[in-house]
Amino acid sequence: MKRMGMIFRAKANKAMDRAEDPRETLDYSYQKQLELLQKVRRGVADVATSRKRLELQLNQLQGQSSKLEDQGKKALALGREDLAREALSRRAALQQQVSDLETQHQTLQAEEDKLTMAAQRLQAKVDAFRTRKETIKATYTAAQAQTRIGEAFSGISEEMGDVGMAIQRAEDRTQELQARSGAIDELLASGALDDPTGTTKDDLTSELDRISGGADVEFELERMKAELAGGSSEQQALESGSGEGQQDPSKFDKQ
Repeated sequence: MKRMGMIFRAKANKAMDRAEDPRETLDYSYQKQLELLQKVRRGVADVATSRKRLELQLNQLQGQSSKLEDQGKKALALGREDLAREALSRRAALQQQVSDLETQHQTLQAEEDKLTMAAQRLQAKVDAFRTRKETIKATYTAAQAQTRIGEAFSGISEEMGDVGMAIQRAEDRTQELQARSGAIDELLASGALDDPTGTTKDDLTSELDRISGGADVEFELERMKAELAGGSSEQQALESGSGEGQQDPSKFDKQ
């Protein structure tokens, strides 16, 4: 079971890695930092508001304290020491409140300064993260585009390799056919391979045919000469035996 669980987690983690886009993760982290910075700024604003409210109360109490002091002086000038004492008592109570408010004001001021410094440091970190985020996103986008181009080029190279192999096979086949055709022509010319159409003869056969044809012509020529010579002898015998006058050789030739 542990092994199955580990395999499942490994496969799930691999699937998440494939599905995760680092640019989206960076944007999400930047958004969270902006939200945190906004909270810190709201905290600074709240503390500043409280400090301002204390300052208003302090100003009001200090005004009342000054008024009671003036009233005590006037009462004492009129010989009303009792009224002067009462005014001073009230002023002393107000002074205690002023002292407490001043302490709170100092605390709020320190807290406000602390939060302001934190907000400034956080702002600097957010700005630096934003710059780095955009740099990483641009680098990732460029690398992704380069990878896609490389994959596309690899696919084209594989296809071109297949085309090149097909061209090579076609060239080899063409050369093979040309060699076969040349071999057949040589065999037909040498007489080693008969031509079924009877249209192709080797050199030796052609020479024999030429010689035989020439001999036939010579034989026919000699036969015709012999016939002509024999015909002339018989005609001379007939002419001498009959005692007829000689005939015109031109007529004989025409006959």
